Amino acid sequence: MAVLRLYRDKLKQNYNHINQVFQDEGIDWGVVTKLLCGNELFLKEVLDLGVVEVHDSRVSNLKTIKEMAPDVQTVYIKPAPKKSISDIIQYADVSFQTELDIIRLLSEEAVRQRKLHKIIIMIEMGDLREGVMGDELLNFYEKVFELPGISVIGLGANFNCLYGVMPTQDKLIQLCLYKQIIDAKFNKNIPWISGGTSVTIPLLFHHELPKGVNHFRIGEALFFGLNLFTGETFEGMHDDVFELETEIIELTEKPMLPNGMLAENPSGHSFEIDESLYGKKSHRAILDVGLLDINPKFLLPKDESLSVVGASSDMLVVELGENKQHCKVGDVLKFNLRYMGALSVMNSKYIVKEVVSF
Repeated sequence: MAVLRLYRDKLKQNYNHINQVFQDEGIDWGVVTKLLCGNELFLKEVLDLGVVEVHDSRVSNLKTIKEMAPDVQTVYIKPAPKKSISDIIQYADVSFQTELDIIRLLSEEAVRQRKLHKIIIMIEMGDLREGVMGDELLNFYEKVFELPGISVIGLGANFNCLYGVMPTQDKLIQLCLYKQIIDAKFNKNIPWISGGTSVTIPLLFHHELPKGVNHFRIGEALFFGLNLFTGETFEGMHDDVFELETEIIELTEKPMLPNGMLAENPSGHSFEIDESLYGKKSHRAILDVGLLDINPKFLLPKDESLSVVGASSDMLVVELGENKQHCKVGDVLKFNLRYMGALSVMNSKYIVKEVVSF
């Protein structure tokens, strides 16, 4: 059975590194845990780091977090569905919002539950996912800030989530200007400009982050140490907090090309024949994971001599060449994961989850 391992010490080193950077800059931040899909074993490791704020996109996960750590500030990080209003007020201390009608419902529910619900108004900054359009922001805020049970604690923006639009100094200065305009017009002081996600960290390191940006939401950099501008690992951080271990369930020397009339496979893929491979053979291993668990493009073999050929629903095929590793049935092959790969594996009930140290 395949196993996903979380290395506790590597996670702690990544957390301490990021936390020190933000402390030095006077920046507040929260850990984005949506990757963990509510897994209590892994959530405990995150909470044990001493985090004070946790972000997630599923109310059920925030409920779990509140039950495990009642004093941690929970943040719901997408616009609220109407059917989830009551639970969001109950389990999320803060939420990201973009729709006036939804905020009114949150206000009514917060009054019913005798709570003050904090919101961060998300602003559209070019990536065309969630966000209020900039030219509508003043009118939007005017209708929100006097609602009972609601406190606007921040303005925020997302980057690189849909079209890959990257944060720049100019875009973040624009975000800061929105806050300054609102503060001046309404005689308010919105505490946070939440312009920071993992993709924004390089701007901080290159001293290009506007001083007004004082809040970050970090997931990918924490779990993968990844610089999303360069694709490299940040110095002093680990890219292998997670490791997927799979078992070889068949290993046979086979032709490198299929034999027969070709059509689309069940995944909708059509294959072209590379005639240079006619007559050649290779050792192929079948592993005990498949598309139900992960898209192969998000797998990074620890043994760089092997290559992933493809996958069906429950089996993954890798090529071992001449099998100089002397692998055999029952042996295990290990993989590092990209973010979306880890997300899939975490969401698979067929993969065992374990916590280990170095």
